[in-house]
Amino acid sequence: MTAADAIVLAGGRASRMGGVDKPAIVVGGRSMLDAALAAVRECGEVVVVGPHRPELDSRFAQVREVPPGSGPVAAIGSGLSALRPDSAQWVVVLAADMPFLTVATVRELLRHAKESTTDAVFAIDASGRPQYLVGVWRRSALVAALAALGALVNQPMKAIVPIDTTLVELPGTGDCDTEEEVRKARETLAADRAAARLDLTEARDQLATGLTQLVAYEAELGEVRGAALAAPITAAGALPRFDVSAMDGYAVCGDGPWQLRRDIGFAGGARPVGLLPGEAVRIATGAHVPDGTTSVLRDEFATVTGDELSRLPGTPVRGDVRNSGEDRKIGDLVAPAGTRVTAALRSAAASVEVTAGLVRGPVRARIVMTGDEIRSTGPLQTGQTRDSIGPVLPELLAGCGVRVVDRVHLRDTAHGFDDMLTATDGFDLLVVVGATGGGAADQLRTAIARTGADVVVPRLSLRPGGSTVVAELPTGPTVLGLPGNPFAAVAVLLALTPAIVAGRTGTALPRKIVGPLHNGAQIAGPVQRITPARYAPLGGWTGDATVRTAHLAGLIDRDGLVIVPPGAVDGTVVEFLPLPS
Repeated sequence: MTAADAIVLAGGRASRMGGVDKPAIVVGGRSMLDAALAAVRECGEVVVVGPHRPELDSRFAQVREVPPGSGPVAAIGSGLSALRPDSAQWVVVLAADMPFLTVATVRELLRHAKESTTDAVFAIDASGRPQYLVGVWRRSALVAALAALGALVNQPMKAIVPIDTTLVELPGTGDCDTEEEVRKARETLAADRAAARLDLTEARDQLATGLTQLVAYEAELGEVRGAALAAPITAAGALPRFDVSAMDGYAVCGDGPWQLRRDIGFAGGARPVGLLPGEAVRIATGAHVPDGTTSVLRDEFATVTGDELSRLPGTPVRGDVRNSGEDRKIGDLVAPAGTRVTAALRSAAASVEVTAGLVRGPVRARIVMTGDEIRSTGPLQTGQTRDSIGPVLPELLAGCGVRVVDRVHLRDTAHGFDDMLTATDGFDLLVVVGATGGGAADQLRTAIARTGADVVVPRLSLRPGGSTVVAELPTGPTVLGLPGNPFAAVAVLLALTPAIVAGRTGTALPRKIVGPLHNGAQIAGPVQRITPARYAPLGGWTGDATVRTAHLAGLIDRDGLVIVPPGAVDGTVVEFLPLPS
């Protein structure tokens, strides 16, 4: 059971803005509805209340308050009716007119709700005003408040707000009711993002929640390695399909000794004729046990004398029969939406007669190496350098679940970057190596700005790799701009690509591998640092205090990379990124 379900109110028209569809207004590269949906991404069921929006993902239920435009209380009632009554204890209610809502907003509301004895927790915006449409309700209290009203049409929110509530001041919970407020929100978001240097945790959270998810489609699971389920998979057949023997031995009926028949039950063969009391039949693991079977006597517990079968003295009495539906019944959940398509998932699905599903991904990438000085093949000319990183990126990206479509070289031309960012058919991720700094030849940032892209990660507070940029183009693909420095490019790619895949495919961020860094004081600096490391004999890691970043020789005979926080000391617990083998 999930901690909370969510109701997102995306109905009313903005009367003070000429009746526009306010939730669809774009701020910072995404609509305010998308901001609200990203904020509740960790919730279980999510219901959007408002006019039908065909572009919304199928995992979001859509309903309409009756009659349309009858106010937030009626909308909450319609949303609550669309949720299963026995799912989550808490219900998040958000209005889709707040562009700065984040997952952290919902997490903080839920934290206060679980720590409080009150029936509801609401946000307070920067002006000190309670925002009753940014809150978490105890489900039972919300049900009772709506039932007490009777008629819900055109009721004010204060009619259902409990007397005993918790109010929490949270940033980013001011709404946009006028064109001027929308303009200021756009300017604020653009300025904040342009100036921000994010550490890796902040950057990953932004990518996991701020990127547009790929369109879901039906696919054979065996053909989409690296994709994720866009809808749950449920069992189409029982597992086991019928009662089968769990061991090689004898299917028996009743207590022994038993009269042993001549026929044998094989896995995949005909089912033996039913047993009478006192009878037994030889049977193989996985074979369909005959009617009348009370247990299977495994070979090591059995002794046969002529046609008589007996249990060896002192051996335990066990059933050793796997009953039909014991592991899965038809309709049982095999994997929820957001599960990555792995070998384990494909096998588990196939075992219950499911070979296809609704998926997102895999993320398809184009690699772009930039700069006239880079040469992949042939003899080097004066001033040129060998491309030592482009050939290894497909392997590294594949390890992150990304399918590389092609790898190209972009020469330094007047319009090369603009052409690169507009020719985006056939891929979801553009990995650009180089041109991310502020030098004369570093044109990527200005080209991204000309497209009107949403810059999700402007820079990193990280050494090396600070010049990294991640943006979402209006045409759909994500741009991952990596430093031209080989070690920095590989380090940032391994650190951020899994978060990009999570954001695009609708999965959770991967679980971190953490442990003690034995020489943290020797490595730590004023900002977050990433460096090669070896496994320590008794656990944890020993990192390299220095690394030559112009090539990847420093990764030879290393097990991975460690992310070292500022001010780390010996024994500080750090994150470890394993290198693909």
